[in-house]
Parts: sequence; C-alpha cells; structure tokens
Amino acid sequence: MLPVAILCGGKGTRMRESGESLPKPLVEVGAKPILWHVMSLYAGQGFRRFKLLLGHGAERIEAFAATLPDDWEVSCLDTGLDTPTGGRVARAADHLREGTFCLTYADGVADLDLGALVAFHRDHRRAATMTVVRPRNPWGVAQLGDEGRIAGFVEKPVSRAGSTAASSSWSRARSSRSGPITCSSASRSRRSPRPASCSASVTRGSGTAWTYKDTLLLNELWARGEAPWQTLVEA
Repeated sequence: MLPVAILCGGKGTRMRESGESLPKPLVEVGAKPILWHVMSLYAGQGFRRFKLLLGHGAERIEAFAATLPDDWEVSCLDTGLDTPTGGRVARAADHLREGTFCLTYADGVADLDLGALVAFHRDHRRAATMTVVRPRNPWGVAQLGDEGRIAGFVEKPVSRAGSTAASSSWSRARSSRSGPITCSSASRSRRSPRPASCSASVTRGSGTAWTYKDTLLLNELWARGEAPWQTLVEA
C-alpha cells in the first residue's frame, strides 16, 4: 500500500476574508473538514496509509486525525511553522523511503482515478507525475496577429497551460537526484526536479479551498450533489 503524504502546514492567509480561525485543512465542505474529503478520496481507492505534514494548527489537526477510521493508518509529523512546501516534504524523507509515494495538498479535491495515476507515473518512469487541470479563462480574449491586428475573438477559452490540481506521484530514488524530495512547484519550494523529469496527468473535475469564495462554491456544489468528487467519498 503506497503512503500518501498530505501537506497540512500552510497558514491559509487567503481564507482571512471569512474571519475563519480554523487551520485551512479543517475548513468544512458539506459539514466535513476538507482534509476528510481529501483522505476519503484516497481511502476509497485503497490508499489508507497517511502521513500528515503539519505546521500551523498542528495540535488541532492531530486532534482531528484521532477521530478518523481505525482501518486508516494515520501518523502526523510536525514540519515547522514557516517551512516552505519543499522543505516539509524533505523533512518527511525518512518516512517515504519505500519507493513510489503520493503527495497532495490538504485543500484540493478531484474526481481522480488514483490507481490510473500511479500506473501512468510508473509507465513514464520519471521523478514525479503531477495532476493538472486546464482552467477556463474567465474572460473573452482577443487573438493577436501581425502588426498588432486582431485576428479573432475567443469567448472564455480553456487554457493550454495546466494548473496544479490535487495529487501527484513520486518515485523516491529518481526524485532524490535533484536533492531532497520536494514539491514540484518551483515557486513554492526550495529545490525541485527539472521540468523534463516530471510528467503531467490531466484531469477535469477538481476544486480547491484556496480562498473563502472557493469554499462557498465547493459547499454549494456539495449541497446540490454536483461536486465532481462526491460519489467517490460517499461510496
């Protein structure tokens, strides 16, 4: 059974609009902490070994972890208050020595086939496979031609670039070539694998609780039974 490391240590500064004092992994969607949703997505597909990488709000997250099902193997590791993403994963390196492992944020959910994600990762034999979504641009855009001419208009196109979604898979031996195991987002970590050493697995239905407005939207989707991941955690 592959271990799943979950990044639970962030401050959640973008949640302050709500006046929310909870650690962000404990902000509720459908009357359950979003961390429960993330873990349930994995547990429902046979991944039940969890390592929670803690920082801010560590004691409250540990208390929540104590309420989880007995058949989930859950352990917590305090990785420091202000440690960046990559540093948190590096501090867990000794607990992730068995080869391939999964890494995810505590605030991202998606309707992922996790077994297929791991198989994709192993087939491509790279240091990491990151799940991405192609977000839809909220605005119409103008296509620019030569000499500043407008060649056309496209209404709210789907981006060709990928935005990080919920989950990634890592190979311990190959990722160590670039130094400590790190999150593959260079802007949020100290050291990362070279882009050529990573693969991307594209998914469609996902959501994150990055901001207060995001949390409101996720709760609305859940209440209407339209959350893309809902059937996976309620099965």
